Amino acid sequence: MMGAAKRIAAERVAPGAMAVALAAGVVGCSSRADSRTGAAGPAAAKRDAGAKKNVPRAAPESIFRLIGDGSTAFTGSQPKQPVAQRLAPGQKPPQFVVFSWDGAGEDSRKLFSHFREVGEKYHAIMTYFLSGVYLLPEGKRELYDPPKHSVGSSDIGFNDTEGIRNTITQVRGAWEDGDEIGTHFNGHFCGPDGGVGTWSVDQWRSEIGQTKTFVKSWKTNDPDLKSEQPLPFDYDKELIGGRTPCLEGQKNAVAAARAMGFRYDSSGVNNQVWPEKKDGIRDLSMQLVPVPGREFETLSMDYNFMFSQSGTTRGDPGRHGYWGNQMCDGLIQAFDRAYDGNRAPLIIGNHFESWNGGTYMRAVEQTIATVCTKEGVRCVSFRQLADWLDAQDPATLAKLGRLGVGQAPAKGWTDFLDEVATSGPDADRASGAGKAHAGSGADPAGR
Repeated sequence: MMGAAKRIAAERVAPGAMAVALAAGVVGCSSRADSRTGAAGPAAAKRDAGAKKNVPRAAPESIFRLIGDGSTAFTGSQPKQPVAQRLAPGQKPPQFVVFSWDGAGEDSRKLFSHFREVGEKYHAIMTYFLSGVYLLPEGKRELYDPPKHSVGSSDIGFNDTEGIRNTITQVRGAWEDGDEIGTHFNGHFCGPDGGVGTWSVDQWRSEIGQTKTFVKSWKTNDPDLKSEQPLPFDYDKELIGGRTPCLEGQKNAVAAARAMGFRYDSSGVNNQVWPEKKDGIRDLSMQLVPVPGREFETLSMDYNFMFSQSGTTRGDPGRHGYWGNQMCDGLIQAFDRAYDGNRAPLIIGNHFESWNGGTYMRAVEQTIATVCTKEGVRCVSFRQLADWLDAQDPATLAKLGRLGVGQAPAKGWTDFLDEVATSGPDADRASGAGKAHAGSGADPAGR
């Protein structure tokens, strides 16, 4: 199912994710085992003990409308979406954290369904980047015509009926939970030999169009699934962002995606500062974060921690626990310097994988349990973050963007944002202190 072995081999890191010098201590995630499984904490709303798990359900007849072959349907507004509010003068920004998943699909490990439960427990809304070929059966692989590759090829394989059924069940439930369904596109081709980084804008348009088609026509492509409930959204409207395979091809992908209704992209490498627009859409890329105990930073993604630690998905079992704690500690250090500093959104990317004994899945779960329960923190989807950014005064965002990594306003938030337009463009930026810089020529995994 879903070409797991090929998927592991295909996941790589963008050349831009370079190492940065930083001295860091260890927070001690190994001591947080109880927080991972315990109560959600005082800052989170308590769940009704008798509440039932979300189950697929149709909207009222006056709203419900099947689309195309019935693989998708319009069911009204998505549940559990907050109304974005503009910051009042002098108001401290929320601390946003985005947990996102590349190539989201449900296989025998059932990590998709597990992290949906984690999200419910800790009130974390997430973004799931669905790979379109995960809804295309192996027997219909010739329907995929990837740029610069033969018809029916894919570096992450295709799926079978049971895998598609399980994946659409989770995608349907995730959307009803309030989560976002983005895209990781299709065949996951990387590298200089026909990889996504070599594709033209027109070739990216073809890839995005095929991605949408596979999501909108799984009932036609697998007749054994005709009795399944539709996905409860219009994917042409739902799809507003994604992350390219291996973080390659961002420029042309964004050019194509912008013209096809995307509002954000998460395919680059940023520092922990407030995001800006790039080429007309919001650049919500992952960020460089500490690697505790080592003199560099790496990208805020499970794969990058794994690569810098073991260089393989099956490293020394005796080190698995330490590596997971190191990733958790690094993410929490990154969170703390934003939470106590510039309040820049923290962007984290992951895969539903069991690399190094599943230690990175444990690390992510501990991070969710630790940060999403704190006062003033909102664990949100990219869509929700984009909505909030769109609701703000551009002058406010510009001033927030002048704060460096970990830099809190010198005179406090009330003074800093009380009169947004009173200071010059460089008045509030630190003179290099606390600022991480993405240099050039370093190993993408930080080795």
